[in-house]
Amino acid sequence: MPVLESLKDINDVIKNIALFVQTDEFVKPDFEEYIKTIGTSNGTNFNSACFNYMFERNLGNEYKSILQLYLERNNNISSAYKKIVKSLMKSISSVFEIKKVTKNGFEMNNLINEKDYSVISLVKMTSFRGIGSGQYVVARIFEYEKNYCLIEISGVLPTSKKDDALRYSVAKIIQNPELVYLDNPKKQKELEKEVDRISKKFIEYFSTDEVITLNKYADDLIGMFNDYTETGDKQDFHEKIELPEIYNFFEVNEFNNSYENFLENSLGGFSSHKETYDVGIVFDKETGLYALPFYGTFNKIFETENLSEIGNYENCIKYYLENDKFSANIIKRVASKYNNFMERVNSVLNTSYTLDELLQKYKSRYLENKIFSPTTVLYKSKAFSKTLGIIEEESERPQLPENIDFTKIGRNDPCPCGSGKKFKKCCGAR
Repeated sequence: MPVLESLKDINDVIKNIALFVQTDEFVKPDFEEYIKTIGTSNGTNFNSACFNYMFERNLGNEYKSILQLYLERNNNISSAYKKIVKSLMKSISSVFEIKKVTKNGFEMNNLINEKDYSVISLVKMTSFRGIGSGQYVVARIFEYEKNYCLIEISGVLPTSKKDDALRYSVAKIIQNPELVYLDNPKKQKELEKEVDRISKKFIEYFSTDEVITLNKYADDLIGMFNDYTETGDKQDFHEKIELPEIYNFFEVNEFNNSYENFLENSLGGFSSHKETYDVGIVFDKETGLYALPFYGTFNKIFETENLSEIGNYENCIKYYLENDKFSANIIKRVASKYNNFMERVNSVLNTSYTLDELLQKYKSRYLENKIFSPTTVLYKSKAFSKTLGIIEEESERPQLPENIDFTKIGRNDPCPCGSGKKFKKCCGAR
């Protein structure tokens, strides 16, 4: 059946899932709490929140997606509807640049996975009046019957907000690194090749696949290693290796960055943090480079006989299990080194998990998908490279004099900041 003839079925399935979310005895209480938490109760914002919940939420001990739960609790739906639901499970939420508006949809470029898409809209194009070429949209699409369908557009940015579109793209990459190569096998192969190359360089440089030091030296170590991979210059790194006198886990304020400053703070590095703690620089041969706060502390929990020597060790274990940035491979790595790993974890959690059960509980996303580390993915992301250029340009740009009347500055006039550029190409672009 041609996709245009299937649009009604697709819309019906999405409406049924939305109804399921609002009526199912298991899902409904969580959905109501979700809506209450984000402060949305009606209108367009409610619809957008409902879409986000349907596609992003996981529930229960096995962290099943809403779409999985829908299929399990609706065995009587037709095979055609089941096929649509399974296709929706692979939907892509990303930031796109509109290249062209067509009769039934858009031609767009995905800023995150760097791939072009021609999409058919599930709703009438009159709903998207005002959206045109050069603008940026936050949208969700999915592939069905070898065509891509546009499910929703949840945000729109004008052409002048390219910087914001790139920043938001990087934020999404850090949150979900797999978005960079999702639906782009060519990009995944590129990353796999890069991981294999850098893995060998890491062993050559450090003679091991993991190094632990204090946070004040971690950025230097990573920088020295990066220099080695690019130039072959092997600097002596041993003076940058220092372990903490006391192993103690605590909350680091700088990890709680807002969207507005998260990237700049991240680029500031571990050395900019006020507190002192250990950082593990780890290279996993499958998923790439990680910089892991309190990695030494996490390991020490299973090395020491006296757990009272490790401050706040219970929360350190929970931090590594519950933090979605730490892959299943990191947990497997530590578990393989210590025979008492599961004994101590189960003691803290008051459970009796096997390692497989533990990983299924806390790291199922990593078991079901190959997810490269955020650091590895960012190295190969054009959106990240462009964003770095923006930040560097902003940091170097002279400050505007106070009390400037922008209404009196022509677009082609010299910029009053003194950069030598035209106003429209400098501060006027801001």
